[in-house]
Amino acid sequence: MRLKDKVAIVTGAASGMGLAIAKRFAQEGAAVVATDWNGERLEAAVASIEGEGGSVVSVQGDIAERATAETLVAEALTHFGHLDVLCNNAGVMDYMQGVGELSDEVWRRVLRINLDGPMYTSRAALPHLLGRGGSIINVASTAGISGGAAGAAYTASKHALVGLTRNTAWMYATRGVRCNAICPGATRTNIGESMPQEKLDPAGAARAQAFAGLIPAVLEPNDIAELALFLASDASRHINGAIIPADGGWKAL
Repeated sequence: MRLKDKVAIVTGAASGMGLAIAKRFAQEGAAVVATDWNGERLEAAVASIEGEGGSVVSVQGDIAERATAETLVAEALTHFGHLDVLCNNAGVMDYMQGVGELSDEVWRRVLRINLDGPMYTSRAALPHLLGRGGSIINVASTAGISGGAAGAAYTASKHALVGLTRNTAWMYATRGVRCNAICPGATRTNIGESMPQEKLDPAGAARAQAFAGLIPAVLEPNDIAELALFLASDASRHINGAIIPADGGWKAL
């Protein structure tokens, strides 16, 4: 089992890629601390993992709040005694607005969840990852390495997460912590729930759709989970600071 005796925190673990990652980690022997804002879905996710014999505890909370990050780390240490892996998966979309149409409210909401959240969890986890061969996995997006996949807020948040990934990798490379980012392309998840049709900016959505029309493949959450598993495992011990598109070749353009 590739994650035997490891302890992993997974954010946004109640559905989509986060659920697939949490389940895959547990299947490979990790004890998982799962978090999500949606308590009902999180409860179902925990039941699913436990039903397969996995070891998991849950924390319902808002990942954009510093206290949630601190609670996650505390729960990992209380229940399992140490921490080896942090997977920052939680995120929300914007409404496809360009900067000229963007409201302060949308900007702040997207940046808080997509950037503040991973910063808080990474900061809280790092002291406990040092010297353990710890792995931080940030789930970014193809919008973090291109300009045409989403609106201004989401694109900026994922570009910033890519930058945070690279800086973290460099700063802690000699101290036993790795940090890498996965950049999924089109993937079947429920992230669309955070961008209701009636709130979409028509012009921005049309521009993004022109880019989306070139998608060569739609991935499943398990495709991303397999890559996260590799990055969490010792098999990737020399991979650090990598920004990895998982998009079927979309970014080969």
